[in-house]
Amino acid sequence: MSANLEAKKQVVEEIKSRIEASKSVVFVNYNKVTVAEISALRNEFKKAGCEYKVYKNTLVRKAFNELGCTDFDADLNGTTATIFSEDEVSAAKVLADQIKANKALEEKLVTKSAYVDKAYVDKAGVARLAAIPSREVLLAKMVGCLQSPISKLVYVLDALTKKEEEAN
Repeated sequence: MSANLEAKKQVVEEIKSRIEASKSVVFVNYNKVTVAEISALRNEFKKAGCEYKVYKNTLVRKAFNELGCTDFDADLNGTTATIFSEDEVSAAKVLADQIKANKALEEKLVTKSAYVDKAYVDKAGVARLAAIPSREVLLAKMVGCLQSPISKLVYVLDALTKKEEEAN
């Protein structure tokens, strides 16, 4: 067996292990993006717990096929970057935020699809993922909902005690 074939098999195994370890994998067409823009993107992804990698499409396709998923065969062509994420929404969210912040990236970075919870997600689904609030925001909203009845009860009890004090 040639050394090149063995190296490719190792890369496919690496991709498979990253796919299995990630909660989401997003594919992006990065045509005409400058090195400085890619570096800034990589830093933002790193802050969010994501990893931006560029692999050969055939190797990524082979890794997905070995995992039993052939939905990405049409998406894995051209210049494709792969973003591995520790949670379901952070990669899509960072990507959408960076495109919003830098309008020049809107034409250069085009989302292709994603792999979330072992399922294929199309371009529109990735946009919906990016619209989901972050975990911290959702937790804050939940705490606010739980805290609201308690604070209303305290307000009513306080009003009752003031009323009794005024009566005395």
